[in-house]
Amino acid sequence: MPKEEFYVDMTCGGCSNAVTRVLSKLDGVLYEIDLPNKKVIIESSYSVDVLLETLKKTGKEAKYLGCK
Repeated sequence: MPKEEFYVDMTCGGCSNAVTRVLSKLDGVLYEIDLPNKKVIIESSYSVDVLLETLKKTGKEAKYLGCK
């Protein structure tokens, strides 16, 4: 499965918890949260569009950065 990298405007643990909450609703998703660099790396079979829309549900700015 490809690893996709996203920017998410996270500033604290609460922000990263929001990312965890929305991603945990998707089946078969592995992810790493890099809070200091405001990045989320996701490994899944979902499309980039689905992942980006899911991350935007946190209420934070989210952008696709590319394949890792």
